[in-house]
Amino acid sequence: MSGDPLAIQLARFAAETTFERLPREVVRSMQQRVLDTLGICVAAHAQALGDGVADLVGGWGGQEASGVVGRPGRYPAPQAALVNGTLAHSLDFDDTHLPSVLHPSASIVPATLAMAEAEGRSGAEAIAAAAVGVEVTVRVGMGGYLEDGGNIFFERGWHATSICGTLGAAVAGGKLLGLDRDGIGHALGIAASMGSGVIEANRAGGTVKRLHCGWAAHAGLTAALLARAGYTGPPTVLEGRFGFYKAFLDGQFDPAAVVQGLGEQWELPGIFFKPYPANHYTHAGIDAALAMRKEHRVDPERIRRIDLGAAAAALRTIGEPREEKIRPRSGYHAQFSGPFTVATALLGGGGLGVYFDDFTDERARDPARLRLAELVETFVDPACDRLFPRRFPAVVRVTLEDGTTHEERVMENRGGPGNPLSDDELRRKFTLNAEQALLPARAERLAEAVFALDRADGVGHLPALTS
Repeated sequence: MSGDPLAIQLARFAAETTFERLPREVVRSMQQRVLDTLGICVAAHAQALGDGVADLVGGWGGQEASGVVGRPGRYPAPQAALVNGTLAHSLDFDDTHLPSVLHPSASIVPATLAMAEAEGRSGAEAIAAAAVGVEVTVRVGMGGYLEDGGNIFFERGWHATSICGTLGAAVAGGKLLGLDRDGIGHALGIAASMGSGVIEANRAGGTVKRLHCGWAAHAGLTAALLARAGYTGPPTVLEGRFGFYKAFLDGQFDPAAVVQGLGEQWELPGIFFKPYPANHYTHAGIDAALAMRKEHRVDPERIRRIDLGAAAAALRTIGEPREEKIRPRSGYHAQFSGPFTVATALLGGGGLGVYFDDFTDERARDPARLRLAELVETFVDPACDRLFPRRFPAVVRVTLEDGTTHEERVMENRGGPGNPLSDDELRRKFTLNAEQALLPARAERLAEAVFALDRADGVGHLPALTS
């Protein structure tokens, strides 16, 4: 590990990493994440979840440089990234890295595509920029995880996704702008003053979280453009006395996690893909409930009690406050409810097990779902607690009217290295999402374009294929 400041080490990694130096599995994984993100954006656009942001930035004017999913015309790169990043995170269907507990692609893919289009970069250059942007995002997030203290970002109420995503977007943007190591370092130093995001909405409601990845992408690209314009940032912006980790985490961080093995041990291929559009803490409970339904053919009408066990930190999001979780105020808030998602899975959902149509406002008022959700009692399971946050396990125990009990324990939920989604499942997820707004032939063309991105002269055809 170099003696240089952390930001300089990250900037050097970004500046020196070319497409040709990327491991094959990193390229493949990054293309899958571009596909996954674009599919989510299309589905979110079909639900008009980005219209407010798109209408807002449309009034700002500026250079017509970058496309927006589902809309004609072009916007300045930071504004396009704001719209597409908002879409990418709006359905809570975007990928998740552990143990940093953040969603990198929803910020980095929109930022990369916007800047690559604006600068006329090739598909291979975009893949390389996105890969280093994702890696920097999760590495900075990993710095906030301590074995004896847990995830410090989460414990302090910060949304690492948006805070760290701003830095990753700045790195990706700086690389696409052709900045050298020092320039990318300045972009990082500027971006650290621009990222934020609190996660109270996970518990108490509100749709502001949908904006977090869009704002991170927007802020990161703005930081990169400011660095190109000659503004500078402090080299010790991460570890310094008044730096990033001191400001956000009161100095509780692991510097080795940020840079050790950088460029040799890639985190990117192991990032979880989500099979269900819900908060990731709910996924193992969904897996368990689906297994319960399949293996034991449990009749929901005969259920007397449901016990949902998980890590204490997870339950603070998906189990508290109890009244909000057993009777979520909207379909969106139902996506953050352990009781509601377990109830939905026991009744049988769509897609890969649970899908968008299980989280409409109408479904959030469904008496059958609410009856089961009210039967759910949450508890801290010691085995789950020990594995968190490197895994998000859960246990579901169902007691029937006759006293019979069934239990399913899921220590490795679907979508990660230990229980990955197959290529067919990832393609099915994309197809389901993309066909919310696109004809099947158009969705297929978009998928083919993503997997040919490494050979493409540019990236502007990708957002164009979504409208």
